Amino acid sequence: MSQIKSPPLLESTPNLPAPAVLLTYQQAWIADDSQLKIAEKSRRIGITWAEASDDALIAAADKSAGGQNVYYVGYNQDMTMEFIEACAMWARSYNHAASEIKEGLWEDGDKQIKMYTIRFPNSKHRITALSSRPSNLRGKQGIVVLDEAAFHEDLAGLIKAALALLIWGGKVRIISTHNGDENAFNDLITEVRAGKRSGTVHKTTFREAVEQGLYQRVCLRRGIPYDPVEEAAWMAEVYKFYGDDAEEELDVIPAQGSGRWLTMGQLEKLQNDERPVIRFVAPKGFETWTEDARNVHVDEWLDAKADPVLSMLDATHAHYYGLDFARHRDACVMWWQAQKLNLARYCPFVLEMEKTPYKQQERICIHVIERVPRFNQGANDAGGNGEYLAEALQVKFGAHRIDAVKLSEGWYAEHTPHFGACLTDGTIEDMPADRDIRDDHLLFTKIKGVARIPAKRTTSSTGSKRHGDSGIAHLLCDYASKSPTPEMEWMPVPISSNEISHEMREAWDDLIGFGGEYVGRGGHDGW
Repeated sequence: MSQIKSPPLLESTPNLPAPAVLLTYQQAWIADDSQLKIAEKSRRIGITWAEASDDALIAAADKSAGGQNVYYVGYNQDMTMEFIEACAMWARSYNHAASEIKEGLWEDGDKQIKMYTIRFPNSKHRITALSSRPSNLRGKQGIVVLDEAAFHEDLAGLIKAALALLIWGGKVRIISTHNGDENAFNDLITEVRAGKRSGTVHKTTFREAVEQGLYQRVCLRRGIPYDPVEEAAWMAEVYKFYGDDAEEELDVIPAQGSGRWLTMGQLEKLQNDERPVIRFVAPKGFETWTEDARNVHVDEWLDAKADPVLSMLDATHAHYYGLDFARHRDACVMWWQAQKLNLARYCPFVLEMEKTPYKQQERICIHVIERVPRFNQGANDAGGNGEYLAEALQVKFGAHRIDAVKLSEGWYAEHTPHFGACLTDGTIEDMPADRDIRDDHLLFTKIKGVARIPAKRTTSSTGSKRHGDSGIAHLLCDYASKSPTPEMEWMPVPISSNEISHEMREAWDDLIGFGGEYVGRGGHDGW
C-alpha cells in the first residue's frame, strides 16, 4: 500500500505573475466533453497531468452529477504509478476524501497484472490504473484513459474494447505521441479527421506548448526567474536531445510519413469517359486585345463549348465547386461536383482556363455559376492573386456561398483525410478519364505526414505547365461540400420586371443576396 503524495501545484517565482493552474492547451483538453477525444501530442507537455485533474473530479462526483469510475491503461508501470499519484494529489487539492493508493492484482487470462486503485467513499467511485492492457476491460463501465496509446501491443483491440463503453454513456480519452504513420493510433486520428468516426482531435506540438507557457511553468516549479533567452536555449537543447526523432517526438509528425498519397489503381477505378473537361486556352497575345474583344471571344466560347454541357446538368442535384487559381504558368481549374439524394457525389464536368486574364476568368466563372442548377457552395483558392477572383465571386454571389481559402499546411492536415476517405469509400463516385487530371492527383505526396502538392510541376497535354491544379480544385470542392448552405425556397419569377414595385425589388434583393440579379434553380434569368 502506498501513501498518497501531495506535491505542490505551483511554486512562485519573483518575475512572473501567478498563472492559471492549467495552460491554455490543457484547459482546452479538459473543456472538451466529447465521448471520444484524442490528444496527438509532443512529449512531456502535461496532458496526462491535466487529464488526472479532470478524472479526480469525475470519480469524486455523485452519479447524479456525472460521476463515474475511471480506468487508466498506461504503457508501463512507472507511468501508471505517476498517473495515480497525480490523481491523488488533485483529490487532496480539491479537498475530496479519497482512500490511500491500494495495490492489487488484475487477473488477465493466465497473467496477473499489478493495478493501483483510489476509492472515493462519498461517491462510491474509484480510479483504477493498470500497467498493461486488460482484456476484461470489456466488462467495465466509466471513463477509459489510454495513455501513450501508440505504444501498446494491441492498440486496435484495446480501442475496440474501450469504445464499447460509449454505448452506455462511458467516455474514452486517448493520449499519445506518435509511433509511425502505419499505426492504429494514427489510423484512428485519420478516421476522426475524415469524419468516418465521431470524436475530436487535439494536436499540440512542443513549440505550441512553449508558446503557451510551458517553460514559464518549468520556471515556476523550479523556483527560478523566467528569462526568454534561457527559454530559447532550453528549447534548443530539448530539440538537440531528440535529434532525428524530434519531428515525431516534439513536432507531432508521424515517422515514415512520405511517399505517393494516391495510387494509379485508385484513380483508374474512378475514371469515367462520360465526364467532360471544358478547356479555355487564351489565344496568343490575348492580353493585348481590348476588353470588349476579349469578352466577345469568351462569350462565343461559352456559347459553343460550355452551354451545351451546362444544359445537360441534372436539376434535381445540388452542385458544388472548388477552384484552384492560376494566371500565367499553370491552369486555373474549377472542379464541379453534383450530389445525389443518397449524398454520393459525382463530377458532371471540370472547367479549365489557361493564360486567361483576370476579368475574363471572372466572366467565365459567373456565367457558369449562374447556369448550374441548385448551386450550393463554392471554395476558391484565395492565395496571392487568387484573392481577387474569390472576392469578386463573393461580391456577386455572397460570402456565405463562396469561401475564400488560404491554403496552408494546417489546412491540408485538417481536410485531406476527409478527401482521401471519400475517394476510397465511394462517396466520390467518379472523375474525368483525363491524363492531365490523373497526373495532377498523382502529385499528392505525404510530406511530414500531411498529404499535399509538393513544389514540382508536370507538363500538360497542351504543352503548358501544371502544378497539381485539378487535384487541389478537387480537394477544395470536397471541402465546399462538407458545409452546404441551407437551400432557400425561391419566389416565383415575375412575368415582367416592369410589374415590380420599388419596395418589392428591394425585398427581393435582400432575400437572394446576389446584388439584385436573380438566378433560378435552372439558371433562367429573372431580371
